[in-house]
Amino acid sequence: MSRSLVTARRAAAAAAIAALSAALFTGCANPLEDLVNQGVEGAIEDATGGEVSLDGEVPSDFPAEIPLVEGEVALGAGTGGADGWIVMITSTAADPIADAVAKLEGAGFTKNTELSGSGADALVYSNGTYLVLLAADGETVSYTVTTAP
Repeated sequence: MSRSLVTARRAAAAAAIAALSAALFTGCANPLEDLVNQGVEGAIEDATGGEVSLDGEVPSDFPAEIPLVEGEVALGAGTGGADGWIVMITSTAADPIADAVAKLEGAGFTKNTELSGSGADALVYSNGTYLVLLAADGETVSYTVTTAP
């Protein structure tokens, strides 16, 4: 198995753990939440060598040519380079996924495929440089970005 695939899998697992941890503590504005977030961020960063934010920051090396919907960043994670990024945004748009699609298509991305199953839908977009897996759950839009093969 290639090192980049292992790193990408670790990042995805770490992001899932981070998202679960963040969901468990949503609405708890207390010092315990801050300690948990710092601990989770540190553990994920140590495991992946990447950058993780549970407090509203997009990774500093996130590709600028990928437009994001307006809203509050709930999770930002990257593997420290072009191996991949995950960004989850809570949007106030009337139709967050339609807004995300319009922004990607306006930036020159084209839809490669659409995935459906078990009540979840996802779209895959590409611009030749990046693949973007776009998913939404209510007002939360999730971007999983990797470099195109």
